[in-house]
Amino acid sequence: MLSGPIVSTFFYYAISSMVGLTAITTLSLVDGMFVGRYVGVEALSAITLLLPCLTVLYAISLMLGVGGSVSAGQHLGAGEHLVASDVFSRTVVVTVATAVAFAGVSWVFAGPLFDLLSVPSAVRPLLSEYFDVFRWVLVIQMTTMVLYYFVRADGQPALATSALLVGAGCNVGLSALFVMQLRWGLRGAAYAAAISQVIQACVLGVYFLKRSRRLHFSWPRQGWRGLGGVLFLGLAEFTNEISAGLVFWLLNQIVLARLGLPGIAAFTVVNYFIYVSLMVSYGVADALHPLVSQNYGAGVPARIRAFLRTALGCSFGLGTMLAISVVVWRGDLTGWFLTPGDADVGARAADLVLVIWPIFLVNQTNIVLGCYLTAIERPLPSALVAAMRGLVLPAGFLLIFHFRLSASFGLSDWSFLAALPLAEWIAFGLAIALSIRHRPVASCRVTEACAS
Repeated sequence: MLSGPIVSTFFYYAISSMVGLTAITTLSLVDGMFVGRYVGVEALSAITLLLPCLTVLYAISLMLGVGGSVSAGQHLGAGEHLVASDVFSRTVVVTVATAVAFAGVSWVFAGPLFDLLSVPSAVRPLLSEYFDVFRWVLVIQMTTMVLYYFVRADGQPALATSALLVGAGCNVGLSALFVMQLRWGLRGAAYAAAISQVIQACVLGVYFLKRSRRLHFSWPRQGWRGLGGVLFLGLAEFTNEISAGLVFWLLNQIVLARLGLPGIAAFTVVNYFIYVSLMVSYGVADALHPLVSQNYGAGVPARIRAFLRTALGCSFGLGTMLAISVVVWRGDLTGWFLTPGDADVGARAADLVLVIWPIFLVNQTNIVLGCYLTAIERPLPSALVAAMRGLVLPAGFLLIFHFRLSASFGLSDWSFLAALPLAEWIAFGLAIALSIRHRPVASCRVTEACAS
């Protein structure tokens, strides 16, 4: 990380991360195909209505995983291994406690939670069937998500990627068995996720058998004194995800009001491709976290800038290819998730692609720039970018377009969703400006001068 060639070192981390996250993306796509084809579009809608809740939990996991791994990475770069291990231990304990607490609370208050998510009575039995199992799966999933970031921060990207690949492969195979062959419905999809997460955790557990590892788990020696710093470093990722959850909730309300459950199903199909774009961008961003944070801890700003340029070129190129693909092959791609009897939903999904495709050109770059700001210990500018692109701009434009302007566009029933790409492009300008403003220019370790 501190001395290797820029391009080859970057792609060593980026490719392993993108392979792992592509496996997760493939898993999500295949799960969607199984659910849409063998359970029905109502089941797809049910999962989408649950997304705001899940996004909150993933926001907490990312805040802990990214903030903790960036902090530990800086200490590793400075040779402070005991302090890095304490950060690691503290983060894992908090993650497990949070996941268990949510599982218990959501089990007791499932009804009020569904009311908050505006889940129609028609799909509540389907969602309950899935969530009765999946709420406990989240305990393992959140923990492995955090552990993944620390394993990468300790220079073990191949092991982290292997865990994701094995977990994704098991999930696809088990989903095919439980959903397609045995016809267990959404409960089968939840069981497949549970087993695959356990297997993924076992693979990541190999890290603790390695003699070369620098991070060791023990009850935190310094108590919880440094937890605030970890949460602060992960603030942007938390803001990003929590904003997405709130916008998903708002979108669900608007789409239900305008287009009903068929509209939710159509949006679910297109959202899988937005998810693909996000996973690719996180693959690139995950490479920046350890590379930039450790070079920042070691005080090498020239390498930081070189890694950032490489990441930006990669993310913009991938975003352009994805935008072209979803427009040119939109009919074929949306048809993957639907049966011939769902032609109306497929047509709605294809129309939606024509409204939101510009989002794919810059959303990856925005995420990369936000992660870069976090890695150089500028969490407030990073959180600002995340809040603007994830909540303030999309929510504001959605409400304006929904109530005032949508009829004037003449695009389709989905014209109000032009708010999403517009928000992303404005946030792109902000992210560029903040990244230039806060670029490291001095050879120093974690000081105000380093980010001035």
